[in-house]
Amino acid sequence: MRYFIVDDDTASRRMLAQIITEGGLGAVIGEAESGKKSLSFILSTRPDFVLIDFLMPELDGIETIEQLQNEGFQGQFIMISQVVNKEMVGEAYERGVEYFIHKPINRIEVSSILKKTAEQFQLKNSLLQIRESLVNLGPNTNTKTKTQRNVKETVLSILNDMGIVGEAGSDDIVSMIEILMENGDYNAQVPSLKELYEAVAKKMGAKNVEKECKAIEQRIRRTIIAAVNNLASLGSIDYTNPEFEYYAPRYFDFGEIRSRMKQIQENDDTPMKVKINSRKFLQMLYREVIDKYNQP
Repeated sequence: MRYFIVDDDTASRRMLAQIITEGGLGAVIGEAESGKKSLSFILSTRPDFVLIDFLMPELDGIETIEQLQNEGFQGQFIMISQVVNKEMVGEAYERGVEYFIHKPINRIEVSSILKKTAEQFQLKNSLLQIRESLVNLGPNTNTKTKTQRNVKETVLSILNDMGIVGEAGSDDIVSMIEILMENGDYNAQVPSLKELYEAVAKKMGAKNVEKECKAIEQRIRRTIIAAVNNLASLGSIDYTNPEFEYYAPRYFDFGEIRSRMKQIQENDDTPMKVKINSRKFLQMLYREVIDKYNQP
């Protein structure tokens, strides 16, 4: 990934650059101390991501993003801010900002956010390639292959919204939905989790199916817990975030989401045991894939 950093604080720029380079997250291709000075450099270098401070002289972060987008820049933005309020967050979302890095800068937070955004960036490119390949498929292409690609694309898009595409269990989840869709009855009923785990394990060609089933179960649990944490983080910053509003009440026990939000808002780092319902999650995902797949 190629990054450009815009921040009027020299120490912050240095720290961000250090985190990126030392963590092997990508390359910092440029820096600027103000939004105004960054415009020409960003437009000429076309970075994948711009890390941009909200409060800056002359042009603030939102104004800089707006000017760049008006000039045709299509890279992604990550906002850096010490002050976060609902109005600012709402305006940032409108301009396409999806993530915030809070000041004072925390190495763990920065690394986590940049890894997540890089995974989503790669996923979007993969989805574009899948769409292009589907468009270019000839009339004689095997129907089953097209169905599998459509299902995988739909599942990945939903998991991407929840920020869990990079989790180890995401591949297992895709395989499960593909298996369910291959049955063709589309009755939106998920069989027992044991049956699903066994089906995925056999599809993988596992020699020890029972052992692999246990591994699949743990991977999926960790992935769903990651989704709870991601949505709770979004909700704690902005209760009106579209991903939070849509997925939190449908896929999860909203009481668990609220408890995790409260812990985040209180800066409580105590490990929290999150209760999840894997079958409910998979049932909702399966139903949504059916609905989207059957759309004209």
